[in-house]
Amino acid sequence: MLSLILHAVAGTIVTALALYMNRHLLRGGWKGVTPSALEASYYLIAVASVAIGWYFNVVYVFSYPGEASWAHYIKLLFTNPAACSGSQDYCFANVLLFPMWIVSDGPRRGIRWPFLFFIMSLFTSFGFSMALYLAVQERQVRWRAAQGVAHG
Repeated sequence: MLSLILHAVAGTIVTALALYMNRHLLRGGWKGVTPSALEASYYLIAVASVAIGWYFNVVYVFSYPGEASWAHYIKLLFTNPAACSGSQDYCFANVLLFPMWIVSDGPRRGIRWPFLFFIMSLFTSFGFSMALYLAVQERQVRWRAAQGVAHG
C-alpha cells in the first residue's frame, strides 16, 4: 500500500512540475487558449488511462500483498504469449521510443523539460503521460501561432 501512495505522490509531483514548466500555455490572454476538440480528447484519454491503470494497480497490490514489486509486476506482464506480445510492445514504446521522441521533439516545439513526461509515465501510466504530452504539444502549436512564432 505504501508503494501505491509513493507512486501517486511522485506522479502528482512530476505532473505538476511538467505543467509548471510549461505554464505559459495555461495562462489566459492569448488567442486559442480554449482547448481544441483534439486537446480535450487527449485530456479525456489521459484521465481514463490513469484511472483504469490505477484501478488495476490497486487490485494487483492487494492481490499480491507479499510479492508486489516492480520485478514481480514485470514478471506477470510476461505470463503467456498473448501477454508477452502486448507487454513487449508496451516496453519498447514506453521505455525506448517515448523518451527518444519527446527528448527530440519537445525542444523543437518549445516544450520545456519534455523528459518529465517520460518520468511521469513511470509513476502514472504510459497512456496518461503520452496523452498529456500530446495535449501540451497541441497547445504549444496553437500558442506559437498566436505569438506569431513559426512552427518548429
